[in-house]
Amino acid sequence: MKKLLYIFVLFVLISTVGCMREPELHLYEPQNIDMNFPIVDIDLEVYWDYEMTFDVRYDWKAEWFYDWDAHDDSIFGTMGYVQPSVFNLRRYFTGDARNVPHTTVIAAPPFSGTHFQDKFEWGFWDILVWNDVRTIDGVQSINFDEQSSLDSVIAFTNNSPHRSRYHAPKYTYAFWAPEPLFSAYDRGIEINHNLDGFTYDKERNVFVRTLDMQLYPVTYIYLTQVILHNNYGRIHQTEGDANLSGMARSTNLNTGTAGSDAISVYYNNNLKENCTLVPYGTPLDDPSRATAKHADIIGGRLMTFGMCNQTPRLIDEGAPLTDKNRHYLDVTVQFYNGMDSTMVFDVTDQVRKHYKGGVITVELDVDTVPIPTRPGGSGFNAVVVDPDSVTYEFGL
Repeated sequence: MKKLLYIFVLFVLISTVGCMREPELHLYEPQNIDMNFPIVDIDLEVYWDYEMTFDVRYDWKAEWFYDWDAHDDSIFGTMGYVQPSVFNLRRYFTGDARNVPHTTVIAAPPFSGTHFQDKFEWGFWDILVWNDVRTIDGVQSINFDEQSSLDSVIAFTNNSPHRSRYHAPKYTYAFWAPEPLFSAYDRGIEINHNLDGFTYDKERNVFVRTLDMQLYPVTYIYLTQVILHNNYGRIHQTEGDANLSGMARSTNLNTGTAGSDAISVYYNNNLKENCTLVPYGTPLDDPSRATAKHADIIGGRLMTFGMCNQTPRLIDEGAPLTDKNRHYLDVTVQFYNGMDSTMVFDVTDQVRKHYKGGVITVELDVDTVPIPTRPGGSGFNAVVVDPDSVTYEFGL
């Protein structure tokens, strides 16, 4: 047999509650390797409907009251995940040894669609795939480090020009939020002369092998809402931006583990008046709308690499959550008299509970909020530990 044998790899990634069918590897005589990605449905439902403790499924829609509409799409972008269409692939050849440090990496340029071709030598291989980041305006927040170590690709973001207003662990400025990012990684794939693990497909005259690969999100969506009870126009508008502190600056695409550098993540928000407090997606003719309460809501959407040093898919499997950082949500608002203040809320418990993303809710009775009388953010910091426990820190 020739020293080189060319194989056909078929990645089948079917989204079913956060996991996909395993891809197939085909060995063809035409001496090439094909990686074929069928269409993948990647949306909010797939990645947010995950089981919590005791098989309780997280129903994010029941917690989300902000009336998201087309205007919000124009501000924040799509509320859920967007299906990637361009992929990057890295192959690591480890010779006769399995699961050893990488010394050889073969990089393919980003390829559109769902098809990739190349060749494999006999021996062991590690394979990493992640989606290429494409933005509408051409401005990309995520950077990739492939030079520091051949064993992993690190995705990270840089600081924005916006100050981190409260409890920035280390940095004066907040960092840009990353774009949607997904990765799949498999180690120790053996291509041997005995064709171990292969089965022969008579109809196609090929040998077929199934690889255990799954595509995981490595960025996580949080929807934040500050529900303003009894506002009556006192909080007139927001500055349009917010920060969430204590989140990771980077992530390892190979392992899915977030980095250890804690930052504040900058994102946009919007004040929407007179929202009906019914779960998101409630039909307009649902009787519950007739008796539901109404409130103004400051809503926003951000994406992060998650909490520092955490691997969400391992937490799913029972690994302990070891997050040591506090997480604060800060929002700058303007009152009816033209004065502004930064409101700060401790949302640590909610972030830790929703370690793969989810809804973060703060309920604030505006009757208890002092109206600032001096310009320049001279009002107060309202630190809300939990929705049921409210305290204030005055910075007059």
